[in-house]
Amino acid sequence: MTATTFTTDLHLLCYTALVSLLMWIPYILCAIKQFGLMRMVGYPACDYAELPQWAQRLHHAHRNMGENLAAFAIFVIVAHITGTANEMTELGARMFFYSRLLQIAGHTAGIPFARTITFAVGWAGNLLILLQIIGY
Repeated sequence: MTATTFTTDLHLLCYTALVSLLMWIPYILCAIKQFGLMRMVGYPACDYAELPQWAQRLHHAHRNMGENLAAFAIFVIVAHITGTANEMTELGARMFFYSRLLQIAGHTAGIPFARTITFAVGWAGNLLILLQIIGY
């Protein structure tokens, strides 16, 4: 087995996965406070609409992260495996990662337009990686 370079793209993919693994903690702690520990560990059918707005928004941001992490991971891994990873894929990975951090913060805080703008930047980052893979 040969050694492989752990690129910035791969680092950012791992950091994005880590953020996704951690971002549920605040809204679940809020839900435990709201509904009680026993209800939350008993597979509740809790209505998160009863949580404060910030917790609802963070929950939505977390779900959106999961939806977008799959495409990002596939593009970064395919670019790495095919040898098409370069400065542009690194830029795309940076765009995706940092825009997702800003989206989490902006969406949770309820800042107007933050969710839309940061989503668009992350989407463009994914597109930039894909364009390198397909040769554009």
